[in-house]
This record gives sequence, C-alpha cells and structure tokens, in this order.
Amino acid sequence: MQTSGINIPTKLPGIEQSIFSIMTALANKHNAINLAQGFPDFNCPPQLIELVTKYMKDGKNQYAPMPGHLPLKEKIAAKAEKLYGAKYNPDTEITITAGATQAIHLIISAIVKEKDEVIIFEPAYDSYIPAILLNRGAPKHFNLEPPNYAINWEQVKKMVTSKTRLIIINTPHNPSGSVFSEEDMVQLQKIIANRDIFVLSDEVYEHIIFDGIKHQSVCSYPELARKSFAVFSFGKTYHTTGWKMGYVLAPKLMTDELRKVFSYAMFSANTPMQWAYTEIMDDEQHYLDLSSFYQQKRDLFLDAIKGSKFKPIPCKGAYFQCLDYSEISKEGDRKLAERLTKEIGVASIPTSVFYHDKQDYKVLRFCFAKSPETLKAAGEKLCKI
Repeated sequence: MQTSGINIPTKLPGIEQSIFSIMTALANKHNAINLAQGFPDFNCPPQLIELVTKYMKDGKNQYAPMPGHLPLKEKIAAKAEKLYGAKYNPDTEITITAGATQAIHLIISAIVKEKDEVIIFEPAYDSYIPAILLNRGAPKHFNLEPPNYAINWEQVKKMVTSKTRLIIINTPHNPSGSVFSEEDMVQLQKIIANRDIFVLSDEVYEHIIFDGIKHQSVCSYPELARKSFAVFSFGKTYHTTGWKMGYVLAPKLMTDELRKVFSYAMFSANTPMQWAYTEIMDDEQHYLDLSSFYQQKRDLFLDAIKGSKFKPIPCKGAYFQCLDYSEISKEGDRKLAERLTKEIGVASIPTSVFYHDKQDYKVLRFCFAKSPETLKAAGEKLCKI
C-alpha cells in the first residue's frame, strides 16, 4: 500500500524495534539455539491445558468481570497473605491483567502525568521507558554496573525532586539476575516516606530465586505496600508466557486509578484461563518448587560452559545468566551477539540495549529456561569460541 506523502509524527523518537523480536528473528533465520528471548522451550503443566479446555467446553468464553474472576483473586489474596503477610481485598485491590507488561503500561498511564519524573534502574526491562515517554513523563536513569548491579541509595536519594512521581524496581532482576535485599527495601521505604511518590514493583520472577535467598516483595513492607503497585505474572510461574496473563496488587485508591485505564484499554483478561488458573492454584507446589527447578537449570548451564572463556556473573534470581565476554572479544555486545547467532548458532541478548545510553560492559544475557538438551547443546557451541 502506498504511503508516500503521509507524515506520521512519532511519539517514540529514538525507540527502535524490541531487541527480543530482532534476536529471535535472527535465531530463526540461522537456525540457532534461542537463548535470547525469555520463554521456556518446554510445555506448561498438562493439567493446566486440560483445565482451559474444560472451561472452554463449559462455556466460559465470554467477558470476565473487568477486574478479574473473583475466585481467582481470592486465591491470589490468600497466597499474598501466606507468603508475604500482606492482606489485600480481592474485590477492590487485586486486578487481573493481560500480562505483566500490560499491567506496567497501565500503571504508568494511570500515575504519570506530563513532566512527572520516573526513576528507573538500568539495565532495565525495555518496556519501562516507552511507557513513560508515551505518557510524557521524564525518565531519570540510575546506572547499575556488573558484576553486582548494586544500588547506592544515597545517590538515589539525591535524584529525588519535587517532580518525582514514581520509582520502578524489579526484583528478581531482568537482565542481571540480581535480587533486592531487606536493606534495599528499607532504604527505598525511607526515600518515599512523607513524599508523594509511588512505587511500581515488577516481581514477575518472584518464585525464581536461588541459593536459599528470600524474595523481598513490597507487599511484605506495610509502609511500602500502601504506596506500591506490585506486578506479577502467571506466564512466568506456569510456563505460559504466550497466554499473557498477570495481575496487580495495590491499595484501593491506586487500584481505582489503574482500573479506569484498564477498563478502556482492555476491559478484561482471558476468561477460560482465569478459571483454569483458579483451580491449579490449589496445588501450591507448582510455584513453591520453581526455585529448585530453575536453580538446577542455572547450574546445568553453568556446568555446560565451564570450559569456555566466558566469565559468569552471579545469578541470584530470574532465569537469565549474564556472561562477561571481555576475555574473548573487544567487539561491541550487539555485534558479538549477532555474530554468535550467525556463526556459532546460539542467540543471546546484548545487555547494552537495557541502558538508555547503550552502556556496553561486554556482557551478554542468556536465558536458561530451556530443556537440559537445549542447554547442553548451547554449552557445547559456546565452549568452541
């Protein structure tokens, strides 16, 4: 179709196509092992597929209630209280969304106004900044460096101004695999105390945390929780990333604002899947066993590459392993990621794309949410470099 003469002013100048789409397309083109995009190459629990099928056949195929299926939200409320000691009203403080990424966009749209400042910690999931810019907010970037990706909270405090509206945190962290400590949460709580600042806590990897470390949720800290949107993912927990199902926990007044946006952007999330998740949540082991399940995969991948020249960066959570390649090449990380995909047959993500100024620390991110066969095959190829 001809589009000459048509001028469409972009609302996202400088924002390119998602690196995940780019690297996955490159992996497919060159028949490479895809350790780039964060999705499992194994199926979800068979029981879950059976449940979705059952509820589809039972006629649960029309609109769900806008905020979500109440029995599912009741299960979520019970889980939050058991795991985090937090009490959320299922009817007024829990919202089922079409994925965590949509939830993040909705929250930013509901909270951020023109010229509001939003503090984000980079490297950061690449959906944060576009959502801020689309709402005419002003991202303020705090740079985290490998190998520890630690936060200096005194420096963060200096970034706070009268225009600061939102702080976005992500733990366990994508892409670094770092996790927040109790001290991190205490320091964040001090920063927002007595200020009109909200927190968006991206906790989609809540159950994927290793070496006996405890997940620090904003829900566990009452003073944080009362000013926080906590975002979670069914996709990460049940290996169903393609179903795009998530949820948000937040106090009623904040939830009201979120739902105003949600009701006109999406109205409701997938109905039969909500019914299926409601039933499968009765089996707590599906999520309580995730840490050991993915720790085995992390360790298997590390064992598979131990003969390589890559230097692993400590991974304490999420299902991504970052590798320092500074002893292998002086190439930029994006160039090397593309070359490894084409020539070696293993796709990864260059971590510079997670920084607004494309900071290049010579680190690549590899997803280990894969079968043992896939991880071993990838390790063999990476050891040949």
